Amino acid sequence: MLKQRVLTSLWYVPLGIVVVWFGRGPGFTILIAVLGILAAIEFYRMVANAKAPPLTYFGIIWTALFILSRDSGLLSQLAPHLNLSLVTPLLLTSAVVISLIGLLARQRREGALTSWVWTMAGILYIGWLLGHLVALRGLSNGRNWVFLVLFITWVSDTAAFFIGRRFGQHKLAPSISPGKTWEGAIGGVGGAIVMSLLFSTSTPFQLPLSYQQAIPLSILVSVFGQIGDLIESLIKRNMGVKDSSKLMPGHGGILDRIDSIILAGVVVYYYVIWTM
Repeated sequence: MLKQRVLTSLWYVPLGIVVVWFGRGPGFTILIAVLGILAAIEFYRMVANAKAPPLTYFGIIWTALFILSRDSGLLSQLAPHLNLSLVTPLLLTSAVVISLIGLLARQRREGALTSWVWTMAGILYIGWLLGHLVALRGLSNGRNWVFLVLFITWVSDTAAFFIGRRFGQHKLAPSISPGKTWEGAIGGVGGAIVMSLLFSTSTPFQLPLSYQQAIPLSILVSVFGQIGDLIESLIKRNMGVKDSSKLMPGHGGILDRIDSIILAGVVVYYYVIWTM
């Protein structure tokens, strides 16, 4: 398992760097939308075994729409025809209303509310939250802000894994993810702090961050990234599965790979919006 984890990282990390570096305009948005769709498929497959399966196809479509709606370039095409401030309210309202109407069309009435909740959960958890990465890429220095999210999250996850494996003694959340420890979590925060210094120095990834700004931000990214990981672990435990899928040997599925990034991207986006 460890060997598979390392070997898989050797190709998906450089690939991610290339895509973010050269991804401009709709290219990056399409990539995130594809990842969101694949993650949504995995999410709805996990919950499909429940007594009240979700509206899978509807959830996948609205997940993609929420992600695409965060691209300012794509939205500008709608500007002559629609007040752009209404896009998000319209998407949210249509998601709620249409999904409720869809339940009425089903022959099976048992568990209708549970079915609707799971449908909306997938849309908001993946579509709305992941869309913040698209919005982040569209900001000034957006490329490097996205790199900050990816690099700090990756180093935090890697440090937490190896330090927890070597020194872990105290369980972090045994009822949710028995393998995670406080020692690993602290090690992940430490790794994130070290990586954050890269973005405060003269490198191709430099951002307008002082050490006093970079370090607290890296701690937030690491903490929320680990919370995101625990959230997905809780979902998997409730659904009785180990991985969201077996798409990537040693890593599970797409949702297993982006669960930390989902919340980390949200944290960095609002940090930039409020402080820069």
